[in-house]
Amino acid sequence: MKLRNASAAFALMGVSALVLSGCAAAPEEEAAETTAAATQTEEAAPAIDYLACAVSDEGSWNDKSFNESVYDGLEKAQAELGSEIADAESNSAEDFAPNLQAMIDQGCDVTFAVGFNLVADVNAAAAANPDMNFVTIDGWSEGNPNLKPVGYTMNQSSYLAGYVAAAYSTTKVVGTYGGVQIPAVTDFMDGFYYGAMAYAADSGEMVTVVGWDAIAQTGQFTGDFVPNSGTSKAIAAALVNDGADVIFPVGGDQFGAVSEAIKEAGIDGVMIGVDKDVALSSPEYAPYVLTSAEKRMTNAVYDIIAELSSGGAFSGDAYTGTLANGGTGLSPFYDFDAKLSDEVKARLVELEAGIISGEIDPLS
Repeated sequence: MKLRNASAAFALMGVSALVLSGCAAAPEEEAAETTAAATQTEEAAPAIDYLACAVSDEGSWNDKSFNESVYDGLEKAQAELGSEIADAESNSAEDFAPNLQAMIDQGCDVTFAVGFNLVADVNAAAAANPDMNFVTIDGWSEGNPNLKPVGYTMNQSSYLAGYVAAAYSTTKVVGTYGGVQIPAVTDFMDGFYYGAMAYAADSGEMVTVVGWDAIAQTGQFTGDFVPNSGTSKAIAAALVNDGADVIFPVGGDQFGAVSEAIKEAGIDGVMIGVDKDVALSSPEYAPYVLTSAEKRMTNAVYDIIAELSSGGAFSGDAYTGTLANGGTGLSPFYDFDAKLSDEVKARLVELEAGIISGEIDPLS
């Protein structure tokens, strides 16, 4: 268990903002500009009597994925609101219950449990401690009024990702695979599939999606969320062998595995990131990242802490991140911007507006 210092959070951009603003700066430039601006303008907020806590899923807070996104929200709250923070990292499922208990013992005002795997344990903790508040990321409440679910309609931004993947692909074969076949993973894959099919309908070109059949709900999964495993690389290589030149791995940090599979195959391939703006957060992969379908957990964590620490009443009502509320969206295209036509970028803006209005169903 550790206490951490605050760090600056970076800005996130949507598809519409990207298209209207033209080419975005390269990831390295944007990261440097953000750090410089933070150094010049950010002053530590006065401390407040509010303790926000979090328990990670398996893996570290530096997983370049959903654990890290949640911790970024804690750090942002510490820096900008002055809240105290505490955390516990989980190395295995056996750590979930004791780590939650450690947060309870510290008297946390709110405790975030990160990931589907903690659902049973955080529900048990909430039931046993009705006077304490909990938030489950990618989970659900089993009738506990002191447990707030945070979820995302990731099919929305992934639909846009599938569309741009098919548009960018020269082979017109795009691929996706997941960590574990659970709704929080397949929601990304479904949206990607139908977005690629939308491009096929618009262009009249045949597009093939390998690795996932959204209709049959069958496809390729590593079976876990171990970063950059041999299994992950083998699946990515198989998708490349099937002709895919754009790959969407939905299993945490699989970007090393995919980039290695692309390099070893000797193809001009790219990938689409998940959860974070991967080109920005992991610039070593930027030459391979067309865009990312962001699950903006940092925003949700910060907003919940901001409301509660200012005296707002806790509610067990679910928070759902959508394109409409900025809870999800595509990252900038950075150096790939010039490789996408103005027509494709304009169409992405139209599709985003259609999804938000309800005129377009990203699951059909």
